[in-house]
Amino acid sequence: MLRYLPFLLVLAVWIYAFIDVLNTPEKEVRHLPKVAWVIIVLLFGEVLLGPIAWFVTGKKRRPAGGGGGGRRAGGWVAPDDNPDFLKGLNKDRDDL
Repeated sequence: MLRYLPFLLVLAVWIYAFIDVLNTPEKEVRHLPKVAWVIIVLLFGEVLLGPIAWFVTGKKRRPAGGGGGGRRAGGWVAPDDNPDFLKGLNKDRDDL
């Protein structure tokens, strides 16, 4: 079973890269058109050249979160910090 592990790891990276290319919006793809990246990942997946090229150069990466500590504009807000949600609770309670 252990002898199949390298093959399974390569297959997992290959599939992950392929799905990542398909799910990435066109405006976030760098250097080549999205169709070209799909072909590169599929053709050079067995030797991991295509997926590695995609992960390194093909997609715009967002900086990791953290820092700042404040609420991000347009980001996710917890329900107890969301004034619209709290107003809706008061409205539901008043309707009862």
